[in-house]
Amino acid sequence: MRRRTEAQISSNAGEDADRKDPNHRRQSQAAAKGRVSYGSVLMNIGKCLLLIILIPPFLNYASLQREGQMLLPKDGVIVDVGLGQRMHLLCKGKGRPVVVLDGPTGMSSDIWLHVQESVATLTTVCTYDRMGLGFSKRLMPNETTGTEKVWGMSTTGRMVDDLHRLLHAAGIAKPFILVGSELGALNSRFYSHIHDVQVSDLVLIDPIPEDIFEEDQWNEYWYGKLLPSLQARQFSAATGLSRMLIILGVIEPIIKGENVSEEVIQRQKYLLSNPAHQSSAVEEHYFLNESAAQVRDITKFKPLSSRTTVSVITGDSFDEEMPERLNQMVAKLQKKFLEESYPSANHIHIKGADWRMIYKKPSAISQHLRRLVNQRQAKQQSE
Repeated sequence: MRRRTEAQISSNAGEDADRKDPNHRRQSQAAAKGRVSYGSVLMNIGKCLLLIILIPPFLNYASLQREGQMLLPKDGVIVDVGLGQRMHLLCKGKGRPVVVLDGPTGMSSDIWLHVQESVATLTTVCTYDRMGLGFSKRLMPNETTGTEKVWGMSTTGRMVDDLHRLLHAAGIAKPFILVGSELGALNSRFYSHIHDVQVSDLVLIDPIPEDIFEEDQWNEYWYGKLLPSLQARQFSAATGLSRMLIILGVIEPIIKGENVSEEVIQRQKYLLSNPAHQSSAVEEHYFLNESAAQVRDITKFKPLSSRTTVSVITGDSFDEEMPERLNQMVAKLQKKFLEESYPSANHIHIKGADWRMIYKKPSAISQHLRRLVNQRQAKQQSE
């Protein structure tokens, strides 16, 4: 009873103070409104941040679903290669021998655009997207009871098995000319040693030496600098940021120019914004050391058939954006493995070029491939 009386007295005292001092009452009300207003601002800011975080990925995902159907090359086909996998294959031209092109690490088949169009005037030229890249979507875990189970995902052994099943399912005529650039060169070497009767000519463009990952300086660059930049690109694609940066002109396709169609440019933008493609590109870079080890082992276990000719095309540097000491390291190890594995290889040097020659200086590559095709066709006619 006493406590209730004290509370009433205190309340009455507060009301008396408000009546006696109107300014005090107005200050109390203003303070309450200020607290409500501040809380409302924070809530609105939170909602805006939530929208900024959630909307771009959803818009990007919706755009990717639409673009994935629209931007598939009109001559490209999606081939069921078994094991729940479907791969994109694009063949142009007619005739034999067929030329099969395998691109650098993390690149889609568009990288061969100029080379394919040039050589396709003579014969059939096929490009493809490795599993997970471009339009070759990895639909489920790639399980098998065959040799593929031995190789890890995104390694040369797995890629070669995928390519073998793709060419078989598509009915590509054999023997064919197999051309590989960078990682594609590792894959082409592996394929040629395993399936030597299927390959008449092997062309290596800026091949990666299999011993390069035994060098600490290379590993520091590859895993300490290059890979993190690719992981950042993957994150940017997953959050929808890449699409915004493309719209703003901050990110641009690498293949461009007067001879590049708008469709190819839009397809590159689509892949830059595609987290699945970027994720597979990261995986190929991450497991490149394992791919190199697989190629080293297979070349020792099964030498290349003497029936297969070998050509090597290199530029002044492996990658002009790398430090010079690393380019010198690659050149030294390239020379070593070529002397050991392919001593009779035909070596072609292109001035002012690096691995980007396949889209920056495609005429030099096309010229050599056309010469190989002419030689094989002449031999077929004589037989």
